[in-house]
Amino acid sequence: MARASERLTALKVEKAKKPGMYADGGGLYLRVTPEGARNWVLRYMLDRRPRWMGLGPLALYGLSEARARALDARRKRHEGIDPIEARRAERARQRLDAAKAVTFKQCPESYIAAHSAGWRNGKHAGQWSATLSTYAYPVIGALPVQAVDTGLVLKVLEPIWVAKPETAGRVRGRLESILDFAKVRGYRDGENPARWRGHLDKLLPARSKVRVIEHHAALPYAELPAFLASLRGQEGIAARALEFLILTAARTGEVIGAQRNEINLFDKTWTIPAARMKAHREHRVPLSARALAILEEMQAAGDSDAGRAFVFPGGRAGTGLSNMAFLMLLRRMGRADLTAHGFRATFKTWASERTSFQNEIVEASLAHTIGGKVEQAYMRGDLFDKRRRLMQQWATFCTTAPADNVRNRIVSLRNS
Repeated sequence: MARASERLTALKVEKAKKPGMYADGGGLYLRVTPEGARNWVLRYMLDRRPRWMGLGPLALYGLSEARARALDARRKRHEGIDPIEARRAERARQRLDAAKAVTFKQCPESYIAAHSAGWRNGKHAGQWSATLSTYAYPVIGALPVQAVDTGLVLKVLEPIWVAKPETAGRVRGRLESILDFAKVRGYRDGENPARWRGHLDKLLPARSKVRVIEHHAALPYAELPAFLASLRGQEGIAARALEFLILTAARTGEVIGAQRNEINLFDKTWTIPAARMKAHREHRVPLSARALAILEEMQAAGDSDAGRAFVFPGGRAGTGLSNMAFLMLLRRMGRADLTAHGFRATFKTWASERTSFQNEIVEASLAHTIGGKVEQAYMRGDLFDKRRRLMQQWATFCTTAPADNVRNRIVSLRNS
């Protein structure tokens, strides 16, 4: 006679086709669904409430195997362990063990692939790979990402934290992003050991305390007319583009990426779309007579190739100038001490010391954000008419012979 706890037989199980619950005893049931699926379930009590635990399909586990799985679950319950939660914990452990096989080096590859489409600068992916290859991979690249802890992060950062603070800051930020990414993907758990606030800031000095701030090399504005006279003697598109950059006080990326359809010669305006601006806002640039002359010169030179969209085309069809073009030009001129970006500082200094224009107008000419969010909410205009007058004065100063500039300065001082 079969025991009450083992009511089912192999034959009964085989014949159980009608939807319903077939009890074997001890909380074990064979469940047949209306769709015809047959699987094992275990019913047990927890905190005076019933819980149902799936033990797998009949196709994989026969009667004897189901009884063994039910017995194991009942033993856990007897020991005060919830078998469902115990199974979840075991599966999580197995996933974590599998994730440990994912190395740190594999994570940036996935991170860059997932995020590069949203980066405005297409070179970011290369910069990420380069810095991590140089500083992080030799230390932690081959290790499981789960194993990366504070000690290993410090081993990456400490050798460069004082010697190369700017680079170290970028590396730390990238480590933090990658480790956050790895946690979300389930490759690691725990706190992020590369987090700065409340963690690494207790172990490393702030970069502002150790770095020597190096501003972009800028030319004193008194020397600018002579420099521009020399620049106009240089041949090539890069020379025209650099002069245009100086006259418009624009950034390198804005100039080398300038498109023909952004220029309105009739209105004497260059409208840079928000997508190409650092502040992500459209910026109108008033064009002086000399800036227009450069554009007309470039337009005439490019008429034979109507397919060229760039104002200052590069060596290959369909491309603009390289961002290294200005650097190489300055080196050829024997002025490796200067940078293209530094001419914005030259403009700023000149406007502050030689004109009476308000700082807001000067800042707007540099496409800088003016004031806080409240002030921006009330300032809807872009001070364009005032900026046009400022940029025309700047162009006049830039294109006036050095001797005349000195004479004009003396007259201005006497009159003051």
